[in-house]
Amino acid sequence: MIVGLYNYWIVVILMMIGFYIVIAQGNLIKKIAGLIIFQTSVFIFYISIGKVDGATAPILADQFSQYSNPLPHVLILTAIVVGIATTALGLALIVRIKEAYGSIEEDEIQEKDNQEC
Repeated sequence: MIVGLYNYWIVVILMMIGFYIVIAQGNLIKKIAGLIIFQTSVFIFYISIGKVDGATAPILADQFSQYSNPLPHVLILTAIVVGIATTALGLALIVRIKEAYGSIEEDEIQEKDNQEC
């Protein structure tokens, strides 16, 4: 039973790896990479939900009685586009932070902010 659900174990492992990177790393680019890993695990999860064993695409025909739901796949396509745009925005913000503070390390940025106050 547990071996048959390997894709859900992969989702959990990827999700925890991504979450750990976001929490533990001080480098802003590494945090973006952690968010991408976390996001990928959510994509895999939704695609896994949409798959039905023995089912086919929802095309009405007499020989098919069970159909897969295409909605999760369509939502993932939209989520991929939004994820790419969010990643691009995050990287653009990191470039601006690098120009303003001279670093992309969280601790150094906090230090410089505290010195200015």
